[in-house]
Amino acid sequence: MGKTKDKILLTALDLFNSQGMAKVTLRTIAQTIGISQGNLNYHFKRREDIVEALYFEIVEGVNEAIANSIKPNNPLEGVFLTTRSIMLTFYKYHFFLLDFVLIMRAHKKIKIHYQKLIKQRETEFLGMIEILIDKGLIRKPLFSDEYNNLFKRFQILSDFWMSSVVVEKGKVTKASVNEYSETINQSIFPYLTLKGQELYKSVSLPNLD
Repeated sequence: MGKTKDKILLTALDLFNSQGMAKVTLRTIAQTIGISQGNLNYHFKRREDIVEALYFEIVEGVNEAIANSIKPNNPLEGVFLTTRSIMLTFYKYHFFLLDFVLIMRAHKKIKIHYQKLIKQRETEFLGMIEILIDKGLIRKPLFSDEYNNLFKRFQILSDFWMSSVVVEKGKVTKASVNEYSETINQSIFPYLTLKGQELYKSVSLPNLD
């Protein structure tokens, strides 16, 4: 990717994060960088194109986190580290979750991709659950779709935890990531076997500064 294109994306990300999408136009981005809007339009014809490019950066970051989700020595630690890595990715691009509904309404390409991605994530999640069941760390389901519904709860938390932070505390910080990643991680505790509970208690993740 060219230097100008990189600079546009970095500047747009900073503006979206600090001001919210509603207040940021192509002209705002161009003026902040110090280039003409025509120069910016050469790389991105619409603001939607910038949002899409940033969205796919998020997807790439989340994919990398999931790829390292299960650690042989302590599978639960791997899962918890993955949760935090994913939340840190969204912290870097926090405008996306804060303007989540707006983006999904306005960007058809992102919405279609995201809907397909959620189905893929559910399959990956259920596969992870099967691994943890095989290792004796999570109990078998007690009723149909129990773990599908657990995924839905995780998904709701993942999509809207940041809005909750802003409503309650005014802004998102790394301390928020510590707090809410712990909230998400604790959600799995009722499903753990005794062996899983002991392993859970042995996991100690350092707080983010």
